Amino acid sequence: MKIGILKTDDVRAELVDEFGEYPQMFADLLRTVDPSLEFVTYEVQHGQYPADIDEVDAYLMTGSKSGVYEEKPWIAPLMAFVRKLHAAKKPTLGICFGHQLIAQALGGETRKSAKGWGIGVHTYEVQQAPEWMSEPRAQFSLLVIHQDQISILPPGAQVIASSDFCPYALVQLGDHILTMQAHPEFTKSYSSSLMALRKDIFGDELVGKGLESLHSDIQSGTVAKWMLEFLKRSVK
Repeated sequence: MKIGILKTDDVRAELVDEFGEYPQMFADLLRTVDPSLEFVTYEVQHGQYPADIDEVDAYLMTGSKSGVYEEKPWIAPLMAFVRKLHAAKKPTLGICFGHQLIAQALGGETRKSAKGWGIGVHTYEVQQAPEWMSEPRAQFSLLVIHQDQISILPPGAQVIASSDFCPYALVQLGDHILTMQAHPEFTKSYSSSLMALRKDIFGDELVGKGLESLHSDIQSGTVAKWMLEFLKRSVK
């Protein structure tokens, strides 16, 4: 399977040497499940798109520090591309910003949450276990860093998992779109470094709680299996 990474941001320059860019994080994660996967990166933040949507089997949209509601010149074209993917029922995954932008592009809404920032390890309750959830769990935990959240779901969306902090944490649309607020591609060391760099934004108290949460287990490997099983079932 060949997956097109829709890259919407760059890793902080101070962290690139140690952790790599986001497409590499996703490749490292997903190849633990299927080493044969191929990846191609599209710098959509710089206007780079595939000449034909079928030049890859599926797409994955990364996270970003940008807000989907910001009037940056690359965001509207990306929403138009998402609508094109949806119309073609092209298998698509969205992570954090990708999760939010797909919802916004397809008739939902994303905004800053009144609950503020979520950082560190968050736990979600599974509301329903679809067939692609090859290792079903009642709950799972992943790393997060976000203030924006989906506030209104797009028509036809199903909530697969949620939490009190994030009601629309894992969402499915049809048999071809799966999105999540959390970051399965993040490692604890990357999350810790990011929290340290953004301490002036988060504040000492929240960073302290976020760092403490890193002692909890996360299920990135299980979620990676879900992601690939979802794509494999929807790839034609």
